[in-house]
Amino acid sequence: MSEKRFKKVITNPDTGRKKTVKYGQKGATISPGSARGDSYCARSNAIKGDWRSDKNSPNQLSRKKWRCKGDKSMR
Repeated sequence: MSEKRFKKVITNPDTGRKKTVKYGQKGATISPGSARGDSYCARSNAIKGDWRSDKNSPNQLSRKKWRCKGDKSMR
């Protein structure tokens, strides 16, 4: 079982089925605008794949919590 801190329940508008996306590290504190936030944003921006096209991907949801814009974390 995955030990993630946050989860988002997504409902498919066509079928009505629900899907739970778990994201974030358990126990980690989120501090947007800090050096630690900048480091996270730079790392997560370099991840390969098509996560940018899916607004409900775990990486995209985590970047939203950290308020990432490119490689920087904003306040």
